[in-house]
Amino acid sequence: MGCVCSKSLGGTRTRHENITLLASQTFFSEAEVEVLHELFIKLTSCVRGDNLLTKEDFQFILIKDTKRRSLSAERMFRLFDMRNDGAIDFGEFVHTLNIFHPNSSQRDKATFAFRLYDTRQTGFIEPEQVKEMIIDVLEESELMLVESIIDSIVSKTFEEADLKKDGKIDMEEWENFVAMHPLTLKNMTIPFLK
Repeated sequence: MGCVCSKSLGGTRTRHENITLLASQTFFSEAEVEVLHELFIKLTSCVRGDNLLTKEDFQFILIKDTKRRSLSAERMFRLFDMRNDGAIDFGEFVHTLNIFHPNSSQRDKATFAFRLYDTRQTGFIEPEQVKEMIIDVLEESELMLVESIIDSIVSKTFEEADLKKDGKIDMEEWENFVAMHPLTLKNMTIPFLK
């Protein structure tokens, strides 16, 4: 599936042709792309009204706080901003959400999740990165766990996933881990599309 991510649905193509094109490149039907377009317009009009989402807009939509740094919101933004130009357009929005479609492969979902945890973009997930992400998600949810429990979660994860015992999880190890623990990717599917 190729990627056509235009900064708007206007231009030389009609809106319908762009909807049709995005539907042909993803698992979404034309009707679902239309619904996603309406959602995207509502989201962008809430924050700025230019049919683009900046990192600040994205963070505000996800956690309702632009002052607090959110590692998970930053990582999600980077994964949605496929062109790395500092803004998410509708095409990027649809193509990234395609990963969450029930028909998207487990491998694609695993790759996306791996990239989310690989906060330093090294090609590995390291214990510190997992711990940072857990703490960030807990803070966003206004939940607290004592550090020893967080350390235990990280330790148990690496005990099971780090098959090479080198202190980091590579993509192959991650794929094995999620195959053994499919619930790891449970939140990677939009349930109402099933």
